[in-house]
Amino acid sequence: MTRVGPLTTLQDAGRPGWLAHGISASGPMDRAAFERAGLWLGGAGSTAIEFTSGLAFVLEGGPLSMAADGGGYALTINDKAIAWPARVVLKPGDAVDIRPGSWGNWGYLRFGAEIEGELALGSRAANSIAGLGRVLGVGDRLAFGPELERSRAPHPRATEQGQGPFRVIWGLHADTFDHATRGRFIEGSFRVSARMDRMGTRLDDPGGVFAGQRVLSLLSDAIVPGDIQILGDGTPIVLMRDHQPTGGYPRIATLVSADIDRFAQLRPSSDVRFEPVTLKHALGLTP
Repeated sequence: MTRVGPLTTLQDAGRPGWLAHGISASGPMDRAAFERAGLWLGGAGSTAIEFTSGLAFVLEGGPLSMAADGGGYALTINDKAIAWPARVVLKPGDAVDIRPGSWGNWGYLRFGAEIEGELALGSRAANSIAGLGRVLGVGDRLAFGPELERSRAPHPRATEQGQGPFRVIWGLHADTFDHATRGRFIEGSFRVSARMDRMGTRLDDPGGVFAGQRVLSLLSDAIVPGDIQILGDGTPIVLMRDHQPTGGYPRIATLVSADIDRFAQLRPSSDVRFEPVTLKHALGLTP
């Protein structure tokens, strides 16, 4: 690796089933983009490089097939611009450079060979909170196994940034908030702050929806990705893939699973609105 932005990690499908032991499932922030990158190859190694502000590297061995997807990024290989998303075959000595583009926070590189390395609790997914997996830095090298057999694959197609309100179901602690506050939560607009990572995204509350709330704390109970937790100072935070196992602040609502990927790609200063749906409706949605 010759250039590595922050929060560049190895991610696979994650390690579900460990929350009772204090470890979230982790996995890709944008699962759909992670899966598309594998689809473009017609089969890929289980592990991807997940990145935020970009990265650069030189392939020392090869050849090696690679697919790229995620938010809108700018990709060059040997200083030649390549349309994003992409499917390419890299040759020894090829220099790959990826930089932020028009939208999005998270991108993915998947390869036609498995990234080698030890599993931690059955997964290579990095979880910085639990200290599992691998965070990448400048000078790091990755080893690959042999090329995998692949089937015919569709041509990569660009995915537009989704629009509209984010669908939620009312949370376990919604009744902690009075009717007027719940109404302002749905009718108002929030703004994505710069305080975001794989654990969660804090929202600015320009309308003061929660400004008058008393310091709220509860007995801790289990957290799931997409929970919208209201901190003691009234700050809303949307909990993401590396969320803590339990929380002692009330969760007013939870993003439906189908909208978590889109939320993860929102850049700071993006406006956010929420729309409640029933649990039955949420279970019928797809990303």
